[in-house]
Amino acid sequence: MKKTLKIIGLILALAFISCITWVFIQTKDRHPDYWVDLELEGEQNEILAGFSKVSITPTFFETWTDANGDAQYNPEDGDTFEDKNQNGEFDAIWLAGFQNNRPAQGVLDSLWARTMVLDAGNVKMALCVIDMIGFGNDEIISTRKLIEAQIPWIDYVIIASTHVHSSPDLMGMWGPSSFKRRVNPDYLDQVQRGIVKSVEEAYNSLRPAEFKFGEETERLKPLVGDTRPPVILDASLRLMQVLDRETGKTLGTLMNWGNHPETLWSQNIQISSDFPSTWRDGVENGISLSDSMSNEGLGGVAIFLNGAVGGLMTTHPSMPIQDPFSGEELLEPSPEKMKAQGDILAQITLETLSDTSLNTFSKVNLRLKAKSFALPLDNKLFQLAAVIGIFDRGFVSWKKIRSEIAIWELGPASFLHVPGELYPEILHGGIEAPEGADFGIEPLEVPAINTLTSGQFKFFGGISNDMIGYIVPKSQWDVEPPFTYDYEDRPYGEINSVGPETAPILHQELKSLLQDFYKKNPQ
Repeated sequence: MKKTLKIIGLILALAFISCITWVFIQTKDRHPDYWVDLELEGEQNEILAGFSKVSITPTFFETWTDANGDAQYNPEDGDTFEDKNQNGEFDAIWLAGFQNNRPAQGVLDSLWARTMVLDAGNVKMALCVIDMIGFGNDEIISTRKLIEAQIPWIDYVIIASTHVHSSPDLMGMWGPSSFKRRVNPDYLDQVQRGIVKSVEEAYNSLRPAEFKFGEETERLKPLVGDTRPPVILDASLRLMQVLDRETGKTLGTLMNWGNHPETLWSQNIQISSDFPSTWRDGVENGISLSDSMSNEGLGGVAIFLNGAVGGLMTTHPSMPIQDPFSGEELLEPSPEKMKAQGDILAQITLETLSDTSLNTFSKVNLRLKAKSFALPLDNKLFQLAAVIGIFDRGFVSWKKIRSEIAIWELGPASFLHVPGELYPEILHGGIEAPEGADFGIEPLEVPAINTLTSGQFKFFGGISNDMIGYIVPKSQWDVEPPFTYDYEDRPYGEINSVGPETAPILHQELKSLLQDFYKKNPQ
């Protein structure tokens, strides 16, 4: 009997040790010696700029037939796949966003890594935006290390995502089920190598540059819907056109707007960068109508930088889009609706930048500040996903993850970067403390972040250097009934948020960063 008990005890002890070892391996810090605390200022005000774009479209995946058209792979419903390599497995690319189990059936348009490099002599920075739903901070750091090995003179690299919902899952949570990670390691490597190549090509194309800034505040409001009260829209379009100082040709255009690229919606099973595809192409190459050119393009490389999309900002299927040329009103999600939206965005971009009253700046100062910080991972499902390997994400301490914020300034413009989907009321003001919210507190994330930033043009980049989901004001946090605003169920944002402390901590970190940034150069 004693021997049996000892054996059982030994088995339990080994099982316990195995579990502890597994948890340690799954959650250990992937980059224990990496912590950003950077402040740089350029020594020259004649800036060099370079742009590039590199395709990161998947080159191999197996396609399938959706027998009942439900955009989910279920063999029991008659769905079949084409086994190209004859290994008996469905080697799919699983699309991120919306429901699980949504494998790609083909490619509608290309995905890109698009990069701008700025060189101020002693300070060289890169901004790369990829057509992905998000890229975690651990992957960002791994990619930076690849860049550093190949282009060591780049001081700081910002990697942001367009947050498109028709791109491959690189985060792990959109596989065939909620409990199966199916991130393709070969494709992850392709994306990282594509980023490195894009940064290198942009650096190698550096030219003496001058800068033109523009902003459109009203015309894009019909294309953005705020699906959760309070209705605080961030629909302004902020633009930076970068020109060759010697030839006057456009090197690139940075286009900053806050909206989910998900106009194709949940039944789409084609890889696509959604409306940014048509938008960027129209800005670069012009907008064609039949055999004639409706609007001349600018040339160069167009980059879409997404903004504050929490809340959530989206072109919902209930929102019609009118084709700017045919006049047809498009309601149902489709490639035609997506194209019409991109054409509108391109047309407004080109018209805004054609304003002859816009100033061009040939002498501008570049300075930047960036900082890592820790966030508690309070979301129980996210904790479980990290432990069982759905997320490949390390902890800097128990149940805490590393994330990052940054601010840079170029002449009359400031560029603020945060790691997730910020609710616009944190940026612009208007946070509420609605009846039924879980904590019963007044707003904590005050003052509004935009009041703490300087510059005539205030660019804001969400989903930058990390993807932590929705950043919900704590006074609006709502997972327990009774629900706010007479909702019958809890709002969506909290489901995909790191936790209720995220917004207050992020706000405090941003406030500290901005105060330090402007200490030497007051607003």
